[in-house]
Amino acid sequence: MKLLIITGASSGIGLSTAERFLTNGYTVVNLSRRPCAIPAVTHINCDLGMPGFLENISQQLLPLLQQAETLTLIHNAAQLQHDSAVETPSNELRRVLEVNLIAPNTLNYFLIPYMRPGSSILYVGSTLSEKAIPGRFSYVVSKHAMIGMMRATCQDLAGRDVHTACICPGFTDTEMLRQHVPAEVLEQASHSSAFGRLASPGEIADTLYWAATRPVINGAVIHANLGQIER
Repeated sequence: MKLLIITGASSGIGLSTAERFLTNGYTVVNLSRRPCAIPAVTHINCDLGMPGFLENISQQLLPLLQQAETLTLIHNAAQLQHDSAVETPSNELRRVLEVNLIAPNTLNYFLIPYMRPGSSILYVGSTLSEKAIPGRFSYVVSKHAMIGMMRATCQDLAGRDVHTACICPGFTDTEMLRQHVPAEVLEQASHSSAFGRLASPGEIADTLYWAATRPVINGAVIHANLGQIER
C-alpha cells in the first residue's frame, strides 16, 4: 500500500493534492479539524495547534502505517496572520509556530520510523519562505524556518532512501488567499507572475506528486509560482 498523510486537505492545495494522490493509487489520510470533501479520503480529526494532538490520533494511524510499503508525508496546513514584527507578542507568535513548525516536527518524529525506502517528506512553503513583505511577520518567520527544517531533515535522513523537499507556491487561487487578500490586491497579484494569472491548486498538487516520486530532488527548494515578476 502506498500511503499519503497530509495536513489540511479540507480545501485549496491540500484538497487538490489528496485527489491527485488518490488517482494514482494512494491511500490518503487527512489530518485537520475540517473533513476532506472527498469520500475516499480517510479523515482523522485533530487540532494541529494543540501540543498533545498526536496522542489522540496515533492509534488510528498505526494500522495504516504498519501496512504501508511507502509513506509520503506532506506538511501543508498553515496559519496566516496579519501581524507585524513590532507589535506581535511572543504568545501570538508561539501560537502560529505551533501549527506551522511544531506540528510538522511532531509528525516527523512519530512517522519517520515507519518510512521505508521510497518514502518522502514534503513541506509546503511559500514565496515568503525566502523573502518578506510587511504585515506577515509570523508567517514569514515560520516559512523561512520551514526551509531550514527541510534541509536539516534531508541531512539527517541520509542513508535511509527517504527524500525531502520544500515546494514554494506563489499566489495560488485558494480559499485562504481570497479570505486574506482584498479583491483589488488579488487582481494585482494575478499580474505578478510571468503568466499574468494565479496558479491553480491543481498545478501545485501536480508539483507535489512529482516531487514525492522523484528522490533526485532531495533537499531542494522548488519554486512553483509561474515565474515571479520582481519590481
